[in-house]
Amino acid sequence: MQGVRQVISTLGNDGREVMGPGVLVWHYPDNSIVNNSLLTVESNHFCVLKSRGAVLNVYETGQYPVTTPDRPILGSFTQAFFGGQSPWQYEVLYVNRAKMVVKARGLALSSEMAEMNYEVDYYFHVASKDDALALVTHMPMTDHTILAKEINDYATPVVEQAINQVVQVTPLERVNEKIHEIGETVHGHLQDFLKVFGISLDTVKVLIYPRDERMRALISLRAFGLTELDAVRHYIAMIMAERGLASAPNMAVGQPFQIGGQVMAMVPVSGFEPGPPPPPPPSGIVRGRGDA
Repeated sequence: MQGVRQVISTLGNDGREVMGPGVLVWHYPDNSIVNNSLLTVESNHFCVLKSRGAVLNVYETGQYPVTTPDRPILGSFTQAFFGGQSPWQYEVLYVNRAKMVVKARGLALSSEMAEMNYEVDYYFHVASKDDALALVTHMPMTDHTILAKEINDYATPVVEQAINQVVQVTPLERVNEKIHEIGETVHGHLQDFLKVFGISLDTVKVLIYPRDERMRALISLRAFGLTELDAVRHYIAMIMAERGLASAPNMAVGQPFQIGGQVMAMVPVSGFEPGPPPPPPPSGIVRGRGDA
């Protein structure tokens, strides 16, 4: 209808917000934006207006009319040369200002080359109009969106390098003692990387644990003050108890198990050496009772 302005916003035809959790940038898919269209920017968004690849403006919260940089081409001149269509082609990109969180996972090696899993949760946001412009300039876009998980794909190698910088020179049992140092190292490396894309890093949370379940159990037992040998005995005793073996307490304290007054020999966990092989059976013919 003539005289009715086109309204550009992040609301879909059903009234739902298009830029939900995890959507960092959304490219308005309609290419029929014309002069004097109304550009609506919500309180948690920035908006970047481009024309033929050039950035015209970056908007904060409000509603703005879309205008061409020069005088609009009207009348018979437009009809003759452009078939009645305006020569200006606009692109509208909305940038989410809300705080987002993503998780990076990977594998690190301790100084003993023991495998350790790590999980890093980090929170980030786009703080200013300049940052929004840097994001749409440096981050490639596919399918009209830039998702938070795509940022994580770029950042995961940086997180892995920062964690291994500390973990690879730290013994397995002392990794958690340096969790604060590891978190600061990851934060520094990650912030330097993300600021190129106009992203401000807020908080980093790091969790590191042995990949092998048995190693995690032994380290937990060592945390109670047990020696390495006692930790191994108690771990074996717990497995024996789960299987219903009555000798589990004896394994835990390193004492032999008795049945009916007979002592069942127990082999020490440490210093185990295999005994000599049994003697071979005597050679020759074994005679039965009826043989002469």
